[in-house]
Amino acid sequence: MSDNAATTVLVTGATGFIGRRLVPELVDRGLKVRAMTRRPEAYDGPGEAVGGDVHDRSSLSDPLAGVDAAVYLVHSLDDPDFERKDAEAARTFGRAAAAAGVKQIVYMGGLGAEDDDLSAHLRSRREVEGLLGEAGVPVTVLRAAIVVGSGGISWELTRQLVKNLPAMVVPKWVSTRTQPVAVDDVIRYLAGVVGLQEAYGRTFEIGGPEEMTYLEMLQVAAEISAGHRVPIVRVPVLTPRLSSYWLSLVTDVDVTTARNLIDSMGTEVVVTDHSIRDLVPGEPMPYAEAVRRALDEGGAR
Repeated sequence: MSDNAATTVLVTGATGFIGRRLVPELVDRGLKVRAMTRRPEAYDGPGEAVGGDVHDRSSLSDPLAGVDAAVYLVHSLDDPDFERKDAEAARTFGRAAAAAGVKQIVYMGGLGAEDDDLSAHLRSRREVEGLLGEAGVPVTVLRAAIVVGSGGISWELTRQLVKNLPAMVVPKWVSTRTQPVAVDDVIRYLAGVVGLQEAYGRTFEIGGPEEMTYLEMLQVAAEISAGHRVPIVRVPVLTPRLSSYWLSLVTDVDVTTARNLIDSMGTEVVVTDHSIRDLVPGEPMPYAEAVRRALDEGGAR
């Protein structure tokens, strides 16, 4: 492992959408992995289950002891006070990692130009990037837009909308451009930068091969899952509050999470820097293939 400075990796949020896929990938790559969760007794995946809470500094000492790299996959998007909570948790974790001598923190952030009027969700992701490294540990950030995979919040919104509705009335944000990325590619990129010294202290943008509008994403998902297009009518005014109630009515995503996601959908989130491919080569999966895999996995689960 001459190119990799990590032998022991801590994955926070190990039972989440990304974490439960990343842990086995890191184990397969020969790394010693600690899977951190608030309920380690219920963990049944690979790696060593460890208990810890990013909001509780005292609970982090043992999980971080002897760790070379830590992957931070925690957020509080379903909480109305998520900005404050995520900031406090990031500061707490960054300090604990520095005290433990961790060499690298890897974090999944959100795309969006710095000069854009970022939503609270994207603004919080950007703030967390800085707070994680505030105590001195180099942070590697991967910024992504919508991650397509079974169990991901954004994908579940897409899947349930085209499944549950014969037609949709949608606001103008459906014309915003985004760059969806398959969860398989996210895992490949995350695993690729863990322990990679050339990635220390750097920010990378990751995405699939296509720039698409949310409307195009919905139509492609409908054609693949249902075999036909869903009639969509755009209206000039549909407030974020009304949109969030609408989404929570026709999907199982709660109102708070839906509102926080919708607030971000007016921001264009596309990849402008492709330097990640220099460190983690490989062609990302097309959106249609990512949709097929997500539907197959969801059906199997």
